[in-house]
Amino acid sequence: MSEALNVVPSVEEVETGVQNRKGIAEGLADVLADTYRLTFKTHAYHWNVSGPLFYSVHNLTEEQYENLFAASDELAERIRALGHLAPMKFLDLDQKSFVKDPAETPSAGEMVSDLAADHERIAHRLHALIELAAARKDEVTADLATQRSAFHEKAAWMLRALVAE
Repeated sequence: MSEALNVVPSVEEVETGVQNRKGIAEGLADVLADTYRLTFKTHAYHWNVSGPLFYSVHNLTEEQYENLFAASDELAERIRALGHLAPMKFLDLDQKSFVKDPAETPSAGEMVSDLAADHERIAHRLHALIELAAARKDEVTADLATQRSAFHEKAAWMLRALVAE
């Protein structure tokens, strides 16, 4: 095997002025776990939604899971830019995430409400990451977290609007 294939990724020292990179990387890993789990859940609901609002929910969830999937890469790359390793085990993502699977197959309305609640929880987690990053001179992560929070807040609003009475 080529020596180039024997390189094992490791934590690296990065000197960009960011303080306590480990804590920020852990916060990013938590958000990444939520994002990855919500990507799958959103996609699963997209596949299985039924009823009169099928078309609306199907299209909205497609837009959302595509955004979430792209965001997973951005979050993982930010962790690497801070010199830390992105999660490599699905079990780690599962254990770190606030996003949980439904106990039973939900109705279309329950799917929409469930996704809205998950987006709100992730936005809340991102608000904490914004404060942490800003306090540790990491404006790049604070900006990324702000952009992601804006997405989750808008996603929650759009989902809630579908089930409003």
